[in-house]
Amino acid sequence: MNTQPSAQISVKDAIKQARVLLAPMAGITDKPMRILAKQFGADWAASEMITDNPSLRHTRKTLSRSDHTGESGVIAVQIAGSDPQQMAQAAQYNVANGAQVIDINMGCPAKKVCNVLAGSALLQNEKLVEQILTAVVGAVNVPVTLKTRLGWDDQHQNLPTIARIAEQAGIAALAVHGRTRTQMYRGEASYDLIAQVKQQIALPVWVNGDIDSPQKAAAVLAQTGADGVMIGRAAQGNPWLFAQIKYFFANKQLPPPLPFWQACETVLAHLRAIHDFYGETAGVRIARKHIGWYVARLPDGEIFRKAFNQLDSATAQQDTLAAFLAQQATRCEFWH
Repeated sequence: MNTQPSAQISVKDAIKQARVLLAPMAGITDKPMRILAKQFGADWAASEMITDNPSLRHTRKTLSRSDHTGESGVIAVQIAGSDPQQMAQAAQYNVANGAQVIDINMGCPAKKVCNVLAGSALLQNEKLVEQILTAVVGAVNVPVTLKTRLGWDDQHQNLPTIARIAEQAGIAALAVHGRTRTQMYRGEASYDLIAQVKQQIALPVWVNGDIDSPQKAAAVLAQTGADGVMIGRAAQGNPWLFAQIKYFFANKQLPPPLPFWQACETVLAHLRAIHDFYGETAGVRIARKHIGWYVARLPDGEIFRKAFNQLDSATAQQDTLAAFLAQQATRCEFWH
């Protein structure tokens, strides 16, 4: 893992100053996505979740998720697992390979993660949470952050306890998705408990869940007193959201609309970056979901998405997308 650390501010200062962040999402926030988010103003973009299993360190998936070559800013690596010693060793391994921050995943609600007692399943075992956080913080000389949820279910919203454990263990910042594990991504995110926790701990708190506009970002910060907002699904096909939120924070109004041609350049560049990063076979497959998110907001986007998903070469994808966007540009002045 090659890194390009920021020379302007320290990593600890970067954590304290982070206001708009990209949430780590497995299968989505790969290097091309992180670079794009940072380009448009994201203060923070952690890697996709990396397993703590040492036997999987050299698989193609883990090596891809560990690649930060050419990535600017702070290099944050998210790890997941349930064994304190193995998590500590995973943290040490990633720091030795360039990680400047270790982020611990205790928020992923996916069944395959929870079935091995990792991710948000850990919220059911507060003692194990304490052991993991203490072991990881003690094993590395870089800041350790924690991503979590309100609790396992509505009857067990133990975020206040988890937050106190995190602070006592030496965690540097806490990111909270405003849902329980059993909610997955259903219903609406709730921020009241996050606001309560922010009053109880001195750590930076980043709030996550359903933040899909500059106005919503400002409202959630006002409601919770949190230090920053973490953007997840709303950034899919919309990397400009980070810049729009920052503009709104600074100017108390929305930025000028995004020219369509300018957005097209970003979309085409993202497609090329995916092909370059993964190679043709994997790149063509992975590009489909990203381009689908982009075109979903365009006229005829769903028809195009279905046709695009049938293409099986990088050249065909690039040429077909360019032609579609050029045709759309004749009727769209701005990107919505």
